[in-house]
Amino acid sequence: MSRALSSDLRSRVIAAVEAGSSRRAAAARFGVSVSSAIRWVQDWRESGRDKAQRQGGDRRSQRAEAYKDIVLAAVDAKVDITLVELAEMLRRDHGLAVAPSTVWRLLDRHDMTVKKRPPTLPSN
Repeated sequence: MSRALSSDLRSRVIAAVEAGSSRRAAAARFGVSVSSAIRWVQDWRESGRDKAQRQGGDRRSQRAEAYKDIVLAAVDAKVDITLVELAEMLRRDHGLAVAPSTVWRLLDRHDMTVKKRPPTLPSN
């Protein structure tokens, strides 16, 4: 994934357009793509934001954060509960459809694990 162009460049393109230059002319002047200049000016006019938004990262598992206490209580109540069981419990009891990986990220944010011991062979 490519890095965002500098915010200074963004600000200069926006300032040029606000001063009366067309988006295409500003893009050519500063050596950026026309689509970037159009998007930057549109973001500026809609939200007043001239900085790039963060790239990447996890945005979806925050939905499960509201159920943190419920999940942590379930882990405390049943030490050997699996991520699949936790995800199913959230879906069944609370109507929140999440993947086991989402539950894992929630637990990881709170320094919890649901590691299982490897099965032992029965003694002869």
